[in-house]
Amino acid sequence: MQKSDSTFEVIVPGKWILAGEHAVLRGSEALVFPLHSKFLKLSYLKNESQLELLIEGEKKQELELIIWSVIEKALKVLNLKRNQMTGQVQIQSHIALGGGMGASATLCVALTEWLSFLGYVSETNKFTFARDLENLFHGESSGVDVAVTLAKKALVFTRNNGFTDLKVTSVPKLYLSYSGQRGVTKDCVEQVKNLFITEVEKAKSIDLQMDESVKQFKELLISPISLIDWIKAIKKSNNCFEQWGLVTDTVKLHQKKLIDAGALAVKLTGSGGGGYVLSLWETQPPQDIGFEMIACFQ
Repeated sequence: MQKSDSTFEVIVPGKWILAGEHAVLRGSEALVFPLHSKFLKLSYLKNESQLELLIEGEKKQELELIIWSVIEKALKVLNLKRNQMTGQVQIQSHIALGGGMGASATLCVALTEWLSFLGYVSETNKFTFARDLENLFHGESSGVDVAVTLAKKALVFTRNNGFTDLKVTSVPKLYLSYSGQRGVTKDCVEQVKNLFITEVEKAKSIDLQMDESVKQFKELLISPISLIDWIKAIKKSNNCFEQWGLVTDTVKLHQKKLIDAGALAVKLTGSGGGGYVLSLWETQPPQDIGFEMIACFQ
């Protein structure tokens, strides 16, 4: 983060979740990591002109509407009007919307950091403020994405007890790849919630299964690499997405392509219904796989 009296710049990393998705909304742990290769950059130049927003990157028009809606919500919370804001805000986003990499969280955190620089949000209130902004996207944000993009380090996150550093001493070759289908977090959250109305016992058992995979991953991250155990844990957590009905045909096809190319195991990451797929490899993925493979650890 760089700043002076008249300029400000912040780079907010994306994120990926190893395990704990959805169950985290009901108090379970989630294991979440920053993804520094995918990020959002916000730059601010202070002047006396009316607030100006400049956007760079793909889907600029869509992003502009989203950003203004978040700014308007932030100003409403702070009891400010747009005509009270001056200067130029430039945003460069390198994270696809609806991919499960925390695009909405990076935006909310970057805007929170900017408003903090201007003196409107205190240091101690950043997490709560950014999480409340993210409710625009998720309906009900657990705060996990906001926490990791603020902290910029691996975390064990619980909704009720906050977050602590995640101990990591051993990691295998894990990669992220886009399934080809955009996921809608709010819809996925509602789908899982509805299961607690229609099939309560099944819903509870899936949450317990996700809890078990989280515990397994926590042990694996501090133990010598055992690919067999990693495969089991990844399959267990992906099975939760399957039982939730969040593994679409498009995702299944993408997962099959990864397995056919040599991946040892695959799982959805994030809310599901599309977005990115996490894959485990014994060696680096082939160069001609046909889509971008993003290393989780660099």
